[in-house]
Amino acid sequence: MSETRELAVKGGSLRAHAARGTIINGAFDVGVGVLGLVRGFIVAGLVSAHDYGVWGILVIAFGTLSWLKQFGVPEKYVQQDEPDQELAFQRAFTIEAMANIAFAVVLLAAIPLAVVVYGQHAIVAPALVLALVIPAYALQAPLWVFYRRMDFVRQRTLQAVDPVVSFVVTVVAAALGAGYWSFLAGLLAGGWINALLILRASPYPLRWRYDAATLRSYASFSWPLFVVGISGVLVAQGSIIAASQHLGLAGVGAIALATTIGQMADRVDGMISLALYPAICAIAEKTELLFETFVKANRLALMWGVPFGAGVALFAADLVHHVIGDRWAFAIDLIRLVAVATAINQIAFNWHSYFRARSQTRPLAVAAVLSVVFYAGLPIPLLLTHGLSGYGWGVVGVAGLQLVVRAYYLGKLFGRFSMLAHTVRALAPTVLPAAAILAWRAAGVADRTSAEAFGELLAYLALTVLATVALERDLLRELRGYLRREPAPPVAPAPSI
Repeated sequence: MSETRELAVKGGSLRAHAARGTIINGAFDVGVGVLGLVRGFIVAGLVSAHDYGVWGILVIAFGTLSWLKQFGVPEKYVQQDEPDQELAFQRAFTIEAMANIAFAVVLLAAIPLAVVVYGQHAIVAPALVLALVIPAYALQAPLWVFYRRMDFVRQRTLQAVDPVVSFVVTVVAAALGAGYWSFLAGLLAGGWINALLILRASPYPLRWRYDAATLRSYASFSWPLFVVGISGVLVAQGSIIAASQHLGLAGVGAIALATTIGQMADRVDGMISLALYPAICAIAEKTELLFETFVKANRLALMWGVPFGAGVALFAADLVHHVIGDRWAFAIDLIRLVAVATAINQIAFNWHSYFRARSQTRPLAVAAVLSVVFYAGLPIPLLLTHGLSGYGWGVVGVAGLQLVVRAYYLGKLFGRFSMLAHTVRALAPTVLPAAAILAWRAAGVADRTSAEAFGELLAYLALTVLATVALERDLLRELRGYLRREPAPPVAPAPSI
């Protein structure tokens, strides 16, 4: 490993630090994710479905355009081993700044088109305000340095400022009757306050350092990721345009709400991927170690992702009737089905990290293009013929097809990977708790009060914990051992595996 790769492993092995960082920062990030989920529920109870729909259009129409600038600059920066790390960071920042400038131009140019496509003139002013947060995100680039060093505590502490500030500002503004403007107020306040704090903590000064060779290197790594971004925009835009034209803003709001709930599971997956990526880069050529980290990371994430998705599917009606309000009753089936798809998507969720670490990004582009084809063939036609429920069933079908694509590429990378065995193991801890709840309901609970629903939820959680401990005892014992290791000096170069 290059001497330029200083990792904050606290004197231990890379394996132990990655596991410990995943667990400790995982718990921290779950807290931030819960905050976002609670914010979504609170605001859904304070604003109308129409306002939520306007926000949904803004998120999908303009937020998804940000995928076009995801050239993988942070990932490539983490992967590189240049002798002058300050210069390497400044060159990467320059590329990121160029991408953000281009994104701002695209966003502003897309506003008239979005008005025509969605038929909603109300989005013009909030879209212009939305553009003001773009520079703030570019200025958060110093987080990459802490990420590359695996200094997760510093990285996550700084990142937490945005969601906390956004939560407070959004909820207060919604309570004051700001409608969809409450989302924008929270977004701007969180993004800019976070950017200023990150700049203050930056190990390197920000400088404009354009280098053509560096740009070419990043472009070679990133053009497939650009295809991934375009595919994501097509999927999201296609879904929202179809919902807007066929079901109106209320339908768009329902899709936005269901997606927000599903993102809670994705957030944990993303956290684990982020925690492991620098370690994966460090051992990218050691296939056996890669396979070990892949299997264990997936098993760890699935302890949360599958029970969460199944739980939302089981308790979707209670969530609507007893938490966010009966006006969302028309979205219950969609919430259930998106939750099922979310659970399926957790299986082999971080396969892309392993291909990025090895600079094999073309399979990601192929999978993304296939995803567009799947959406064009299932969810969107079913939305037009069967409404929100049809769209939900289509999303479940796409999740299943994506598993097939992942299985193909993972088999080529690891050889002995079995998606079937991996799936069975992922679902096992959830089968008993879900079956127990369904059996209890089949026994004939006539009037479901909020107290009865809460009691069922507690039973589901308890059974899930017991089943997980029973089936994953060895992995939990190993992780507990990593947590008990005593820390040593904060930064050490090139630790052993």
